[in-house]
Amino acid sequence: MTDRSPRPRFLRLAVWLLCSSLFGASVVHAQALRPSSGLRVPAAPAASSATSRTADFIVALVNSEPITNNEVRQRMVRLEQQLTQQSAPVPERDQLARQVLEQIISERAQLQLGTELGIRVDEAALAQAEQSIAAQNQLTPEEFRRRIAADGVDINQLRNDLRNQLLLQRVREREVDSKVRVTEADIDDFIRERQGSNDVASLQLHLAQVFMSVPEDAAPERVQALQARAQGVADRARAGGDFGELAREFSEGAERVNGGQFGMRPANRLPELFVEATRSLSAGSIVGPLRSPAGFHVLKVIEKRQAGLPDVTVNETRARHILLRLSPQLSEADAVARLAGYRQQIASGQATFEALAREHSQDGSAQDGGNLGWAQTGQFVPEFEAAMGRLRPGEMSPPVVSRFGVHLIRVDERRQSTLSARDQREMVRGMVREQKINEALRTWVLDVRGRAYVEYREAPLL
Repeated sequence: MTDRSPRPRFLRLAVWLLCSSLFGASVVHAQALRPSSGLRVPAAPAASSATSRTADFIVALVNSEPITNNEVRQRMVRLEQQLTQQSAPVPERDQLARQVLEQIISERAQLQLGTELGIRVDEAALAQAEQSIAAQNQLTPEEFRRRIAADGVDINQLRNDLRNQLLLQRVREREVDSKVRVTEADIDDFIRERQGSNDVASLQLHLAQVFMSVPEDAAPERVQALQARAQGVADRARAGGDFGELAREFSEGAERVNGGQFGMRPANRLPELFVEATRSLSAGSIVGPLRSPAGFHVLKVIEKRQAGLPDVTVNETRARHILLRLSPQLSEADAVARLAGYRQQIASGQATFEALAREHSQDGSAQDGGNLGWAQTGQFVPEFEAAMGRLRPGEMSPPVVSRFGVHLIRVDERRQSTLSARDQREMVRGMVREQKINEALRTWVLDVRGRAYVEYREAPLL
């Protein structure tokens, strides 16, 4: 099926609007990208000289190609906004300026290498990337452009940044990804190293919560009432109540729309209170109410695993879909309206999902009534996966927009399946490959940066 195509990696870097910044990884790798040649970034000029300069100027040359002060400042603004939105610490501005400059230098050297290798990004690839970003933000391409224009973002600059990210990805795939090999011995070593590990650093948890906030100035009687309410939710959950429904009814957390589920996360990305309360519990366990400074929490352990060791059992979903692909003859609005009509026909008993899929779906699954077979979590593109995950067996989604078109989705069944030894090794193979790619990429980035001729001019103005 088309929707199981590998997820393009550039999307991790390119989601500008409503998601992460285009260059969100800049600070993370900046320390590793410091020049090893002994060159020093000049210190920031005194305030008196800074106020006298108003025009843009060159701060560095990479193989004779200039990097300007405005480039550094614009990147800094985006990073500061992103870090603030994520409640992450923001480095001092002079430190951030140095990190950003080094990241741009490294990227510029990689882009130049891509040009030398003859790697290009054509307009068709760029248009597809732009459409994918719009779809991930549940916008049409036209709405996406209007939105970024309203936010003061220059579309030409956005397209240029996106083109550069696509080019960077293609260079890295050619120079790094394609050269990584995983042997059976690598898999055996990985399993031996991780077998039996109970280290919190390698623990991953999929939790759901019902959260009830407690105002800072709440009277003791109000606190007791909220605690009693949370205890009632916990009791209902332990008695077999649907935790997702309880979350949607009682929770005040942002994740309530997803049945209170956070999704699978490393333990170090969850509150310590949650980790300590659930690390020794098995899947399906209920804990709470727990008290935090924010309020009361009732938690359910959906799934847990040690990073690096694939689960013996996995959750699988059998679903069907009807796909309408967008074209000059079929706009997104028309596709949504048409699928909404199909949905009404099915709900009223005028037609069956299978019959409409065979007649109208533009996917290879059409001949089988839209049947996608049993699929594990993560096999579909994010937009499709998220919509499917919200459905119970027998339920249909509203029309869902993805990079492939517009879908009507129905979940038929869900189950837990035991992985064969071969399947587990294939999962480990993917993990080892990803690990090797990350290590090789770090080495390659440093090598490309080290071979570039860099001349620092003036320090960026903050």
